[in-house]
Parts: sequence; C-alpha cells; structure tokens
Amino acid sequence: MNGEMRRLFLAFSILLLASLACNSSGQDIPPTPENSIFDSGKTAYGFFPSPPEATLESILQLFKDISAHGDFVLIQQNTAWEDFVSGTDGESQTRTDLINQVKLARQNNLEYIFVIDALNGLNRREFAGLPASWEANFGNPDIRLAYRNYALWVVQQFHPRYLGLASEINTYMDAYPDDVQNFISLYNEIYALVKAEAPETQIFVTFQWEDLNNMFPQHEEGNRERFDTNWEQIEAFEPNLDLWVISSYPYFVFNFGAEIPENYFAPLLSRTNKPVAIAEGGFSSQPVGFTQGTPEDQVAYLNAIHDQLGPRLVFWVNTLLNDFNLESYAEQMKKDGRDPQDILLLGAFAYIGLRNADGSSKPALDVWDEFRKHR
Repeated sequence: MNGEMRRLFLAFSILLLASLACNSSGQDIPPTPENSIFDSGKTAYGFFPSPPEATLESILQLFKDISAHGDFVLIQQNTAWEDFVSGTDGESQTRTDLINQVKLARQNNLEYIFVIDALNGLNRREFAGLPASWEANFGNPDIRLAYRNYALWVVQQFHPRYLGLASEINTYMDAYPDDVQNFISLYNEIYALVKAEAPETQIFVTFQWEDLNNMFPQHEEGNRERFDTNWEQIEAFEPNLDLWVISSYPYFVFNFGAEIPENYFAPLLSRTNKPVAIAEGGFSSQPVGFTQGTPEDQVAYLNAIHDQLGPRLVFWVNTLLNDFNLESYAEQMKKDGRDPQDILLLGAFAYIGLRNADGSSKPALDVWDEFRKHR
C-alpha cells in the first residue's frame, strides 16, 4: 500500500484500540504459544488490524475474524519521538496502544509481527510527528536515539519473532539519496543491539515492489525503464537483512490480475537465497478511480504470489481482511476534523479485503483459506 492510506486507516485502528486502555491495561499479555506458526517451517498468513468500520465493536470483532483466517496481525505504528528520546522506560499513549493491540491478538490466539516507521505516510518526504525543533534527517542524534530506544522497547516488551525497522524504505531512499547512508548506519546499529539482546529476532526493512521496479516512474528515478529493478537498494542492507520483504499493490499498474507477469515476483528468489515475505499488499475487487478490479482479478493476484514465491514465503500479509465501510469512516473523519478529501484517498484501497465490509466472503477468501490449509 502507499503510505498515505496506511496511515489513514491505521490511525483509526490505533484510536479505537487506545480506548481499551481503561479496561485492559491492568491485565497481563497472554504468552506466545509453545507451538508457534513461526517455528513450523510453513508460511504464516496475516492481516493488518484495520476494522471495516470506525467503531470499537468492529475492531473487537475483526480480531476474532482474523483468527479464523490468519495466524498473526502486523502491528505498525510511527515512532513517538519525545516519548523515547530519553530511554526505553516510562509510560505513554504509544506504549499503551501497542500493549492493547498485542493483548487483543493473544486473546484471539493470534501472533504478531512488528514494523516501526519514522516517516509520514501522507508525505514520504517528511518525518511523522517530529518535534518542530528537530532537524529532519537520520543523521540527527535525537532521531537516532529515539528510533533506537523505540525498537529496543518493542523487543524488550513483546519479544517479536519478526521486527521491521522501516516500511517501504526505498521510497525515502529515492527522495533523499544524501540521507541513505545515515539510515543504513542506524539500521545496522539497531540490528546489532537487538541481536545482542534477542538473537532469535529476525530483522528486516520493507521495500515497495512497484516502486523498486520503476513501474510508475518518478523524476528521482532518472532514465530507468520499467522492470529495471533497484536491487542495490535492498543489497545496501546486506549482510544484516535476515529476510527480504516487499509490499505490492499491482492493480495500480496492471488493469487486470491476469496481466501480472508470470515472473513478476519470481526475481526475488533468484536474487537471494534468504527467506522472503509479503508485509502488505492486495488487489482491488472493483474499479476505483483510474484503477480496475474484479473479484476474479483479486484471485489472480493471490495465485500470482502463491505460484511465484510459494514455499519461500515465511509470512504473507493481505492488508485487509474486510473492505472498508466508507460511510462509517467518512463520519469518523468528519468528527475528527479531517480533510474531506481523505475519504476519496481511502477509497482507492477500500476493496482489497478478502471479505466485503459486511463480512460476506469474496471468492479470494476461499483461495486464501485453501492456501493456508495446504501450506
């Protein structure tokens, strides 16, 4: 998903989860299972905890529904810079929000994967929530300290098996080539600290696959042609990538699922011998704006990933289980004083769920469930 929409609907999820704090913060987090899906050698299937409606009831039901069709939730939240710049200890809304999400996951027999993110999804050229006095680059000592402490707190609090240290980082690398080495050095620093404390934690960053392959050219890309893959952006993190992880929303570049080339995802497997994963993605099941989509196209998208990446996938996230009820979100946006144009942006991703907003199944859900059953 592009960062704009992810932040919009994650913001609602986090807002709703925060309201649970008053009645759940005193409870212990249920332990992770003895027989973890992550130890099975099989692909783990998951979703973002993004509810179909902007209500507390909807998100509580969503976690129950995910447990019937998935193994984990992917939890992603921006860094609360001032909360973590002085250390890992303390209390804050960010800490409470994350604890509540993990509690809900474990109460529904779900595991979790974390991705932490510094950037503003509404504008990948700026940091999210950065104090006005802070210089916005990864060379800034305060940014480095807060980001490091945030990552270490997540590790100490939740002991995740998989930890992402950035989302779709190649989009930032394209925009700010002069800051790339600063981020890579910060990544390597955090990697070493996490491995010293929790050597079993598998660490990665995610790369936006369509952008990595220059499928929608941007001026930063120069004279690169479509399918000219920026492998150097991934390999710049080696040898400290434990797995190669991408996001993909190919309905923005292919009108039909059947147009996805037979070797669209497969180059990952020949470029690395490490495990690979899909951290987010989807295909719209109906036309939205300039994009096309049908339920059959959504099935073709799932088949393309399964057929091309197959057993090398350690985890696979279809961003949404249920489509969004845009009327519900529009009402919440109005209450929050958000720009009415935001609902139009959200609509571009409203139909990538494997179920409709009312919970009824699409054909893709049966395909997903069969893949999961026979993994």
